[in-house]
Amino acid sequence: MAKIIDGKAVSGQIRDEVKEKIEALRREGKEVTLAVVQVGSDPASCVYVNNKKKACAYVGIKSLAYELPEETTEEELLALIDKLNRMEECNGILVQLPLPVHIDEDKVIDAISPDKDVDGFHQSNTGALCIGRPGFLPCTPAGIVELLRRSGVELAGRNCVVVGRSNIVGKPVALLLLRENATVTIAHSKTENLKALCRQADILVVAVGKPKMINREYIKEGAVVVDVGIHRNEAGKLCGDVDFADVEERCSAITPVPGGVGPMTIAMLMKNCMLAVCGKGREAGR
Repeated sequence: MAKIIDGKAVSGQIRDEVKEKIEALRREGKEVTLAVVQVGSDPASCVYVNNKKKACAYVGIKSLAYELPEETTEEELLALIDKLNRMEECNGILVQLPLPVHIDEDKVIDAISPDKDVDGFHQSNTGALCIGRPGFLPCTPAGIVELLRRSGVELAGRNCVVVGRSNIVGKPVALLLLRENATVTIAHSKTENLKALCRQADILVVAVGKPKMINREYIKEGAVVVDVGIHRNEAGKLCGDVDFADVEERCSAITPVPGGVGPMTIAMLMKNCMLAVCGKGREAGR
């Protein structure tokens, strides 16, 4: 039976560490403030934003909420970001994605100051990640690596396969695993013999956005499986990109959905906010 990698427990450790550091900053007269910008009322986005606000309240981060209507123009959103960039009390800026179709997400992300880009999506921070320079790390990929580390999974020298090549998860988590001295292959929709490739993985990270796509036929005996996906099945129950029940007996360890990678994303966001105030924002990638 596979070991369940408990993202709730590990993220709780990180939040408590961040809370302690923020309390120390407050004793020095430093306040940590995150601006959260949401355009429209997408139900999933509302859940994510509320979870981020709760996490901020727990660790002691002041949250500035900007809940804008769906019809907000790109120019209005960019003007708000410019204001937040110049606002001294604001240490981090998070624009909840996805944005309405009439707004260019890339333009919005690149308008955020790299020193306040606590999501780690700005091209300056993604470029720094690619060449091993200091910068904010994207929260989900950083959370995956931290979750594996704190769960006792050895990364150096291991054969890792990442299924998915998105800029949000696939590419950056591959780079972070390389940084940990793993041997990394990125697979995607055009990869030939995907099952055979996945069966070579000591560590399989799945971020394809297709519910229960990965079954036991993709899994090497004793592999560690990280499931990044989150969906609702026909019964309304949460599930991931991996068919948990089918693969569990073949794995040595696996992340559940929910309770695996998800909680780590917000924990790493809290850490990035704390680093921004410590004057170490551009060192967050070290």
